Amino acid sequence: MLEVGKFRVRGRHVWIGVVFSGAGKAPIQAIAFSFDRESMLQGIWRNTRTLTRRGVNVDIQTSYNKKKWTTLVRDVMIGRVSNEVALESLSFRGLTPFERNVYEYLTKSVKRGSVITYGELARRLGTSARAIGGAMRRNPYPIVVPCHRVISKEGLGGYTPSIDHKRFLLTLEKEGEG
Repeated sequence: MLEVGKFRVRGRHVWIGVVFSGAGKAPIQAIAFSFDRESMLQGIWRNTRTLTRRGVNVDIQTSYNKKKWTTLVRDVMIGRVSNEVALESLSFRGLTPFERNVYEYLTKSVKRGSVITYGELARRLGTSARAIGGAMRRNPYPIVVPCHRVISKEGLGGYTPSIDHKRFLLTLEKEGEG
């Protein structure tokens, strides 16, 4: 099922889309966010295509369940709910053991308002910065799995849908919801 919510955060409209299954303790299959509906939907389609290629059955019928999951993601974004608490709602279906390890480590170890370089995260996990970059690029759970907190040693590094989104999230975390 697909749930879509539009929220006002720090004076900006933020669109959040969450694909979830109706059953299980950890129903969230994919998350996307953007400042416009079309870009958010593109993120949802990108994530669901990846999951489908990996053998996950994804149902993207629209749900009308009062924005339960999109509100959770928004609450993580603004700091009302910790990333670690929201991590329990992620299904992790379709991910490799490496990706799951990276996402769990990042979420539990790099706290709100902090950043880590690709190289440092790679060193801590005994892998390469390139492998970390690939895992960040494939992250189906942005905001909850805070890939925006992983930066290049030369600057911010990349981010999908744009570097402006990464800056927004890092500034929001540094300054608080306000």
